[in-house]
Amino acid sequence: MPPPRKAAKPKNDSPQSRAGTVFPVIFAVETSCDETACALFARGKIIAERLRSQMRRHAPYGGVVPELAARDHLRALPALAEGMLARAKTRPTHIAYTAGPGLASSLLAGASFARALAFAWEIPALAVNHLEGHILSPLLARPDLSFPYTALLASGGHTQLWRADAPRRYRLLGATMDDAAGEALDKTARLLNAGTNGADLEKLAATATTVAGTVADDGNRFSLPSPAQPGLRFSFSGLKTAARRLLLRHPESRAEIAAAMQNAVAEGLAKQARRALAKTGDTALAIVGGVMQNKTVAAKLQTAAKESGAELFQPHPRHCGDNAAMIALTANFIIAEGADGNSVGVVNSVNSVGNSVNGVGVVNSVGNDNRHSFRINPRWQPNELLY
Repeated sequence: MPPPRKAAKPKNDSPQSRAGTVFPVIFAVETSCDETACALFARGKIIAERLRSQMRRHAPYGGVVPELAARDHLRALPALAEGMLARAKTRPTHIAYTAGPGLASSLLAGASFARALAFAWEIPALAVNHLEGHILSPLLARPDLSFPYTALLASGGHTQLWRADAPRRYRLLGATMDDAAGEALDKTARLLNAGTNGADLEKLAATATTVAGTVADDGNRFSLPSPAQPGLRFSFSGLKTAARRLLLRHPESRAEIAAAMQNAVAEGLAKQARRALAKTGDTALAIVGGVMQNKTVAAKLQTAAKESGAELFQPHPRHCGDNAAMIALTANFIIAEGADGNSVGVVNSVNSVGNSVNGVGVVNSVGNDNRHSFRINPRWQPNELLY
């Protein structure tokens, strides 16, 4: 893929010209699971982005098949990137890619593509943490969000509470002990033959005639246990089992069981959000991840934030799930912190993280030239950032 034309120089009377600053133009790639995404970030905002979903491809299997996902990423990335960059008026100065956490084969597909482009175009490549991208994602829609703040991340693979002390500085407050919130919603949707994901469950729940949930209704028929555990921990595995038992007793009440599950998840997340805000004393709550597209969950968390004296910050719905815009934004913070994208510094740091938690590596076959080597980490956490 040939590089796009070079970026135009800033006008002499522009603020960045007067200050002697050239803003980075970041081309970002996201392939942590089953969404193939690209984005272009310049002058503090996203100027282009594209996303290709693999949902239909994996639907027959009831979940994401890693090998199929990786192959699809490799097929989709060149066309997505070329189409977007062909219309761009600037040339990237940096490339950013998701290095973890995620599916190993999917991460390798995106990282290989991004590193190859960076090498061919002779520009720096930055490894970005997917979860850090989610934590920072509200800033795409609300630049007025100030640090520190409490972040609740709920997706198909993670349910965590973080304290964002400053850009690139995070503390884990609590997390799920087993399944993730999104996983519980997805599996319940399949259990009820509603579809394959939480969005399908939400549609079924909207048809319920009884308001079911953790509060007793109709003799407590649809009561489900709360996923909120002591401290700031979560547990969703028992919730799925309880939903299955309800279905066996009330097979005619699929919609009510869907509503019960949705409300139980929402109530549990809201309860722990209140506890986290009480612990941190923050006046801002960021809710991020794909689960936050659920209107019931978002509404419960809005109420929880208000009751705790905090303001709620949420990304645009298209940036709640996996996307490349948040990867580009995070890379911008990395550059602002002082990392110029030098391949040696960035790659060595990612190697250190990967070695600490059994990351999957790509062996350098050209001596010790770090431009040809990199490492992805399927279990990389934001508070393990070492670069």
